[in-house]
This record gives sequence, structure tokens and C-alpha cells, in this order.
Amino acid sequence: MLPEPARKLFQEIVAHLRAPEQRIDDIEKQIVAEHRAGSVSRRLAGIPGIGPITASAIVAAVPDASTFRSGRQFAAWLGLTPKSHSSGGKERQVGISKQGDSYLRRLLVLGATAVIRLARKENASRQWAAKLLEKKAARVVSVALANKTARIVWAFLTTGNAYSARSA
Repeated sequence: MLPEPARKLFQEIVAHLRAPEQRIDDIEKQIVAEHRAGSVSRRLAGIPGIGPITASAIVAAVPDASTFRSGRQFAAWLGLTPKSHSSGGKERQVGISKQGDSYLRRLLVLGATAVIRLARKENASRQWAAKLLEKKAARVVSVALANKTARIVWAFLTTGNAYSARSA
């Protein structure tokens, strides 16, 4: 049996360790509440691989998607396009540029990974990824799907049309 001062000290330590988890839960509830209040954020969450956190982050980070000329330029801004290395007239594309908003890029890649790994129902993104998985590594496919998702997001933000699985 521990002495009373030691027990109180351990209780304080446990409470101190649980405080950040509680704070994270509170902030996540606020984000979800803001997400439910915003129509653009709710409609963005209809795209496979985008949930309330990602949708809210996109709405916050990209107030006007028309500043980008194309979906590719938007994906490049996020750092999801291949980096080009040219030498001696040979064009090589290696990896992604990783330029731009790393938080949004990370959210889109994680969402794409979830679509690949955890999708219960068949959808256009899953079928596209399954075909690509036959030829490429899973990590490459998840980044490619994140790039595709970013382009869909740009199209949605600029046109305002709802996501349709047929168009993916």
C-alpha cells in the first residue's frame, strides 16, 4: 500500500497525462461541429478519403480554389505531383515534390491509404486503386490516389458540383 502523499502524486501525474487527450477530444468535437455547420465542408466529406477533419482543413486553407488554374496546379501546390530531374536530355520523375502544405498533403495521403485498405464497398476510387496496385507498391498508389483526390477537390471547389463516383 502506498503512502497517501505518493498516491496523490500519482493521481496528479495520471491527470496530467490525460489532460492532452481530453484537450484533443474537445478540439476534435469543435472541428466536427464546424464541419457540420459548413455546407462546403459537408459536401467535401462525400469524396472517398476525405472526412470531417480533412474537409475542414481544406476549407480553412483554400478560401478560393479559383486562384489555381487547374487541378494539377492545386495538387502541385500540395506537393503531390512528381518531381522532375532532367540531365543530358533525359527526363526522369522521382518521388513527389513535397512542396506546399504538408498538413493537407498528409491528410490526403492518409485518406487515400484508408480508401485502399479499409473500403468496405466498391467505389470508383477503390477500383482505380486496385488496378494500379497490380503494378505498383501500395505507398505509391496511395500518393497517386491522394493526387487524384486533390484534383477532384479542386474541381469541386471551383465548380461547386457535388462529387459523383462516375466522374472519379
